[in-house]
Amino acid sequence: MTFLPVFQAVESHALTLGRFEQVNLHEPKSKPGNGLTCAIWIQDIFPALSSGLSSTSGVLVFFVRIYQNMLREPQDSIDPEVLEAVSELFAAYAGDFTLAGLIRSVDLRGMAGPPLSAKAGYINQDGAMLRTMTITLPLIINDLWDEEA
Repeated sequence: MTFLPVFQAVESHALTLGRFEQVNLHEPKSKPGNGLTCAIWIQDIFPALSSGLSSTSGVLVFFVRIYQNMLREPQDSIDPEVLEAVSELFAAYAGDFTLAGLIRSVDLRGMAGPPLSAKAGYINQDGAMLRTMTITLPLIINDLWDEEA
């Protein structure tokens, strides 16, 4: 199995929300536009401890970061917009627990590594202050690598 279909499924969840001005499949090197933006990239890949005898399952950990310009008005709507987008993404991940059969599960509770979670923060990019919330999205894939005897 290649990782590309999994990457595309994660992108699809973000696109189907219809909330984002853009969805990037990389960590941006320049500031995003003025609207709500989503960026998706792979953060970690490692073997799952709950593997079989002849093959190893793997964990792919994606970062899904939501960006909003801190200088937009009204400022009181910035965090609620970001939070609502994160909430909808969490519901999509929990509702499509196997990404249409591509993976064993979204590791909601962190049984194989980090749990599904989100961390709020700020970044300064190209002189613009951005409000961010970064989702840690751990995905478990069965029988990812065959083991030789």
